[in-house]
Amino acid sequence: MQRITRRFALASAASLLCTAMLGIATGHAQQTPNPQVPAATRTVNLTLEQRHVIRELVRDLKVDRASDDDSKVAAGDDVPGKVTLHPIPPLIGQKVPQIKAHRFYVTQSRVVIVDPQDQKVVEVIE
Repeated sequence: MQRITRRFALASAASLLCTAMLGIATGHAQQTPNPQVPAATRTVNLTLEQRHVIRELVRDLKVDRASDDDSKVAAGDDVPGKVTLHPIPPLIGQKVPQIKAHRFYVTQSRVVIVDPQDQKVVEVIE
């Protein structure tokens, strides 16, 4: 009886481990939506790791910061007329390919990713 219970416990643990590893391998384990951004207005789906990469690489760039109040920027918004949009640098495009055709601008505390076709904010990275 103990052997059967032990085998069942080992099989259950192995199954859970495989499921967890599959989630990590496909990237599902790291995708957490930003609760401040309605999913319907977002056109890119970035993982926490991708958001971190973008934030760190943009921090190293020498780009002018927009003077707008960045607390009001949200996905789905139009780009303010007085901000300068920058192309996504090649290194960021390699690491986060789904945004390589996008543009971005930087506020005092955020990186704002913009769809160049409709000039709408698609992602705001704290």
